[in-house]
Amino acid sequence: MTYAVPPSRREAIVRQLRDEIVTGELAPGTVLKDAELATRLGVSITPIREAVAQLTSEGLVDLAPNRVRRVSVITRKNALDLIDVMGVLASAGVEWGLPHLTDTEFARMRARLADSEAALERGDTTAASAAGADVSTIMISASGNLELQSHVDLTVTRTVRLLALAADDDLWQIWRDGYRDVIALLEQDRRNDAVARYRRIFDTARTRIADMPFTD
Repeated sequence: MTYAVPPSRREAIVRQLRDEIVTGELAPGTVLKDAELATRLGVSITPIREAVAQLTSEGLVDLAPNRVRRVSVITRKNALDLIDVMGVLASAGVEWGLPHLTDTEFARMRARLADSEAALERGDTTAASAAGADVSTIMISASGNLELQSHVDLTVTRTVRLLALAADDDLWQIWRDGYRDVIALLEQDRRNDAVARYRRIFDTARTRIADMPFTD
């Protein structure tokens, strides 16, 4: 029998704050103060500082010249830049991963897509984002390229945040339809078409994001 290793205090705080940022509980632009966070989470300041430093490296927190740290704000430009980078990295990973995808992994893709759709039906965008991201992650992980995966992981977190904060049904539908089509094409053993369809998810999402009311 195997057991999950409990997260360290720092890791637990990173997860907590990351979830709060991704879901919007900590709104874009919110100033992060060590003492306030330490009091609220019941910990010392040291793990708070370590956690915020980690979130800064992930692009979820911005460090101003005056050392003030704020939850990063999503502008139209950085939203488009993000989707462009995510599209390049994830599409490469999917192209490299599909030849090595096992039947078990393919079954997990279908299951996670079903989980994502069920979460959307009940209005749980956090769970929907996580399950949807797993559909891509399963394909990319099959490539065995750990360097690529590490870069994708950083970008996925910010993409999930973008989807969660957008609250745009059309944007969600782009991903849902895309994943359905990719799975259908893989079931027909049309791997190249599946990769092309996966890339088109990002092209379509980019067009939709360009019309959304972000700050310029």
